[in-house]
Amino acid sequence: MNADQTATRPSLGFAALSSWIVSDTDQELLVFRKFGELSARNLLYLQSELLSIEARVKAWDKKVQGSNDTTLEEAAETWEMTIEQANAGSPEAKELLELVSQLRPKIKEYHEALVSQSKICQLNSPDERALKVARNELHGGPLRRDGTKPNPILGGRGKDYLDEAEDLISLKTPAAVDPLSKLLRAYWPGQEELSRDGRRRISRFDERSITIAVALVNILLAMVLLVGSISSLYYVKSAPAILGTICGFTVLFALSVGLITNAKRAEIFAGSAA
Repeated sequence: MNADQTATRPSLGFAALSSWIVSDTDQELLVFRKFGELSARNLLYLQSELLSIEARVKAWDKKVQGSNDTTLEEAAETWEMTIEQANAGSPEAKELLELVSQLRPKIKEYHEALVSQSKICQLNSPDERALKVARNELHGGPLRRDGTKPNPILGGRGKDYLDEAEDLISLKTPAAVDPLSKLLRAYWPGQEELSRDGRRRISRFDERSITIAVALVNILLAMVLLVGSISSLYYVKSAPAILGTICGFTVLFALSVGLITNAKRAEIFAGSAA
């Protein structure tokens, strides 16, 4: 094998998978495990360590309260006296400094873990369509009948990281989830390419095209409803017909808001009432 053949040889394993993931301009393939159970377990361990430190600190305080030792009371009241007594060899002052030295890094680690876990909990699950594509690439095709992966791109336990669907998160900010956007994504034409197994085709498209299309539909529908309602009232003369026209356009407005936007029920009700 010469140098040119080596240079053009396709990447393998982690290099190939990472290149494929970032090739998606919409970043929908940034799907990873959040290890929720392990994260909770880590928080429990940190919490238990802090509970132990807390109990020792309270025991130290209780010892000071029942000692009637003015020197020890000075150490409890003044930090400089604690340092001075510890340097002089006081076991109680040394014990307090040891507790403080253990407390500071541990409570910082615990609080950082809490904040990190809070942010992770706000991340969304991956889109089903993107997850299906990612699994197909990772496994080298659809699963066999016996549940095995035909040609996984990663070895070891790495090939199974997309199996736990409930423990997966997507780093991409969720796109619009209104029914119209979902429908367009399912049938939107894109640039097709063969998957790694050589049998399936993957369609890639820019998410912005979906956003633009939905916006245009919203504008056109708003114009139709506005102009149509005004024009209808201009030609309708009888009171029952006017009432029926108003009810009809109100229903159409509510349906359009519910089907082509991600408005909540309260927002749909408020808009229809207005």
